[in-house]
Amino acid sequence: MQTKGKNFTGFSGNQLKVFAILAMALDHLAWTLWPGYDNKAWWLLGIHLIGRLAAPTMWFMIAEGYHYTRNLKKYLERLFVFAVISHFAYTFCFGISWISFRSSVLNQTSVIWALFCAALALYVNDNERRSFALTEWQKNLLILLLCLLAFPSDWSCFPVLCSLHIYNNRGNLRKQVLGMLAYISMYVLVWCLCIDVVYGLLQYGIILVWPFMYYYNGTRGSWKGMKWFFYWFYVGHLVLMGLLLVYLYGNGSTIIG
Repeated sequence: MQTKGKNFTGFSGNQLKVFAILAMALDHLAWTLWPGYDNKAWWLLGIHLIGRLAAPTMWFMIAEGYHYTRNLKKYLERLFVFAVISHFAYTFCFGISWISFRSSVLNQTSVIWALFCAALALYVNDNERRSFALTEWQKNLLILLLCLLAFPSDWSCFPVLCSLHIYNNRGNLRKQVLGMLAYISMYVLVWCLCIDVVYGLLQYGIILVWPFMYYYNGTRGSWKGMKWFFYWFYVGHLVLMGLLLVYLYGNGSTIIG
C-alpha cells in the first residue's frame, strides 16, 4: 500500500471507480454536445484526453475484481446481464442501430461486453481456479475466441488483452502500464492509418491511469453498494446522453470509428 503524507492512505477500489465514471461521463457528454470530431479544438481534445482514464481503470478493476471475488459465477452473471442491458443504452446514446453490424463491425456494443469477455479470459487462463484442465494451446484458442467476441465492442478486444496482462503482472506496476501501452499501440496504429492521426495518438492518454494505480491501496472501500451503482450509473448516464442527443440534434450518430 502506498502512502503520501500523514492522512493519505491511497485510493480504494470504490474511489477508482468514481474517478473512472466521472472521466467517462465527461467524455460521453463531449461526444453528445459536440458530435463528430474536431482535431483542431484543443479544449475538446483535452476533454477526450481526460476520458482516456476510464477504460484502463475498468481493465484494472476487472483484474482486481476477479482476484478478490468470492463468487465468480455471480460476478460473471452480473457482467453478462449488464452487458445485455448496456447494449441498448449504448446504441441509443451514440445513435447507432441496436441490431449490430448493419453499418460497421466496430463500436457495436458497450465496453461491458468486452469486460465480461475479459473476466472469462481470466478464468480460462487461471489453472488454479479453473475446475477443468486445459492445455496451453486450448487456453490460447479460447482466449483468441474471446478476443474475437469482444472485437465489435467499445475498445474492441483490448479490454481482454490488457486485463489479462494486468492480472498476470500483479505487483509490478511498471510492467502493467507499459504492457497496456504496448497493446494500445496496435489500436493507435489502426486509428492513425484508417481514421484520424490526432485522435489515434490521443489513445495513449491511458497513461493517465498510472498514478491512480500507483496509489491504489488494495481495498474495496467501505460502501458495498458501489458494484451495483457503477453498473446502473453506466446504463443511466448513457440513456441520459441519448435523450440529450435526441433533444439537441434528433436522430444521428455521434461516435466515430
